[in-house]
Amino acid sequence: MSNTKQLSRSLGLRLVVVVVIGNIIGSGVYKKVAPMAAELHSPGWVLVCWALGGIITLFGALSNAEVAGLLADTGGEYAYYKRIYNRFFAFIYGWSLFTVIQTAGISSLAYVFAQSLHSLVDLPPMFASMANYNIMEVFFPFADFNVKFTAILLIIFLTWINGRGLVAGTGLSTAILLLVFAGIGVIVFFGLSSGEANLAQSFDMQTTNNTTVTFSAVFAAMLSAFWAYQGWASIGFLGGEIKDAKRNIPRGITIGVLTVIAIYLLVNATYLSLLSIPEIEGVFAAGNQIAAIEAVKSFWGTGGGLFISVLILVTTLGCTNATILASCRTYFAMAREGLFFKKAGDLNQAKAPGMSLVYQCVWACVLVLSGTFDQLTDMIIFAVFIYYGATTLGVFILRRKMPDAPRPYKVWGYPIIPAIMILFCAALFFNTIYVRPREAGIGMILMLTGIPMYYWFNKKYGKNQVQETSVPEE
Repeated sequence: MSNTKQLSRSLGLRLVVVVVIGNIIGSGVYKKVAPMAAELHSPGWVLVCWALGGIITLFGALSNAEVAGLLADTGGEYAYYKRIYNRFFAFIYGWSLFTVIQTAGISSLAYVFAQSLHSLVDLPPMFASMANYNIMEVFFPFADFNVKFTAILLIIFLTWINGRGLVAGTGLSTAILLLVFAGIGVIVFFGLSSGEANLAQSFDMQTTNNTTVTFSAVFAAMLSAFWAYQGWASIGFLGGEIKDAKRNIPRGITIGVLTVIAIYLLVNATYLSLLSIPEIEGVFAAGNQIAAIEAVKSFWGTGGGLFISVLILVTTLGCTNATILASCRTYFAMAREGLFFKKAGDLNQAKAPGMSLVYQCVWACVLVLSGTFDQLTDMIIFAVFIYYGATTLGVFILRRKMPDAPRPYKVWGYPIIPAIMILFCAALFFNTIYVRPREAGIGMILMLTGIPMYYWFNKKYGKNQVQETSVPEE
């Protein structure tokens, strides 16, 4: 029977790095410089926030790498939390992935893909007469429905691709990532070497409105940066399909995150050297423009706009694919333990968690209809940093619980680096409630629906025996 099949270990270090970077580089590298500029009013401070976001992400990644090296298994943090905390907390995390973190990430990426396609090809309007229909004046499901419908079609198509097996999914990610690296390299090289660029402008710390940059403004801007860095932990979801996972996951996370930090600093310095802060703020105010497109247009004109629009299409396609590929493995692991819909624990003929992909696809499509890109991403970051903090705290707990266990990797700078990460996660949690109360509230409500669902799943499937999700390591 299909539900007795096991996942197979087929990913080496190279593909681990591909999946890490593929899950990170998406829409944020092109869009998020605009909301950051609107918060900070200073190019130098924008770069500072990109660097701070990268450093905090790296601290979290290094802490995660120690835990992953010790406990690597299918489901990522879901598997870790069962050992660190308990089954209930692990379930709440997995449910948060399903309701908010990963599915909203898929929705956001697909939405940007559709926006970029619309800038190239005029998508015909759909349900225009219902554009103002709303739910509680928060959700406008039929606004820009032509863009949303395109995003939904993309999610369905990539779900089908990943249903054909892990090799098909990672093969597509590798090809796309090579194109993305080439495209970003072209932007940086030709942008900085053009007569329009003023690199010194990128590092100017003066604000355009002559105000002091506040602590809250820095945190609000870093929400945008963290969206661009979001996704690195997704490799843990594939722990049961990685060769020598306890070594290759820590290595892959570290190499991937360091590579992305370097890319982001380079490409954002390029944008800020080509466009002034008032110009970037104008892009943000327009709502339907993308900063990267305007930056490339400044030195390549209309042809440059076409080039960057195609690059954004390719990048968001790759990141959406990588996110769909990795995320469904957690729901598969949960279903195998009676903590998710039973069918999600089945594997199809390609040894892919087919029904888990379907459940993920359906909810991601619903979220496409629910909100705008920035609303979804702020909601994701609020939720995900709760669990980044929980994983980092796990470093301290596991060192006390399992002091003699072999650790292929130990976090650099212990205990200072993990402690800084935990304090930062707590600060971001409370600051987001203050500056983005609506997004924080929606995210919290969706996560807390996991409490009754936990008891419902236990009652319905509680007698199910826990099943192995992967083959043992050789």
